Amino acid sequence: MSRRLPPLYALRAFEAAARHASFTRAAEELAITQSAVSRHIRTLEEHFSCRLFERQGRNLQLTEPARMLLPGLRDGFDALERACTTLRVDDATLRLKAPSTLTMRWLLSRLSRFRYLNPDVEVQLTSAWMDVDKVDFQHEPFDCAVLLSDGHFNQDWEVTLLFSEWLIPVCEPSQAVEPWSLERLQQTELLHPTPDRRDWRKWLQRMELGDQVSLKGGQVFDTLELGIVAATRGYGVSIGDLVMVAEDVALGRIGLPWPTAVASGESYYLVWPRARSGQDRLRRLRDFLQAEVTSLVLPAVELLG
Repeated sequence: MSRRLPPLYALRAFEAAARHASFTRAAEELAITQSAVSRHIRTLEEHFSCRLFERQGRNLQLTEPARMLLPGLRDGFDALERACTTLRVDDATLRLKAPSTLTMRWLLSRLSRFRYLNPDVEVQLTSAWMDVDKVDFQHEPFDCAVLLSDGHFNQDWEVTLLFSEWLIPVCEPSQAVEPWSLERLQQTELLHPTPDRRDWRKWLQRMELGDQVSLKGGQVFDTLELGIVAATRGYGVSIGDLVMVAEDVALGRIGLPWPTAVASGESYYLVWPRARSGQDRLRRLRDFLQAEVTSLVLPAVELLG
């Protein structure tokens, strides 16, 4: 299809002039003369057969056609920038997105070791609170992500399973010297890592205790991490992930009052687009994280799939 579009340089000059409300500052940004900016604007005005700017005293004002043109033009330049960023090779940096609790409980220390073993690769980690784990590689500035998911991803992504999520109650260590009875669990305040209480609900239903332990009441948090911290400080019992609390359990910083872990049906995956540059760096990170998972020593608890 043949598209009759105005010159890109003229559109760029218009966008800069509209953003700054000044031909002079647009010229400085684009490293051209003010007269060149004026010529580019005239080129657009001839193309569209309308005026784009009006002067009111010293102020430069957009006309109505210009105001209609500007939002779509900005979106277009943003899309061009994202496309160019995707193909730009930066051999020294990997931009990684990950959930906040995973970052604090498991990923941060591993990335420190990865950097030590791979001094030629810098990992820029963004820890994000995500009610539903997701990433948009076309619109977000990330090369890869670790996501909690049921495993259904974009077919254009590389996908690596890291570990499955196993839900287990956690509490202050001194309160878990012996396994709890049902009566004690019923009498203790449940701490909820999510407003919808889904983690406790999954665990109780799989344990066939859904009708015997109430989900009503109890402090509600936004993340698994906050629930775990509150539990370890004696405010009640929360739900944690077995892998993410394993090291603290071994060090005596977290107690397991009911030594049975339940599979949530979701797992943590490392994902990245196959078309992304820096595939060698991404594979090195993948291999390192997989080796870290293999070396994990989990607490001796019952696992219910």
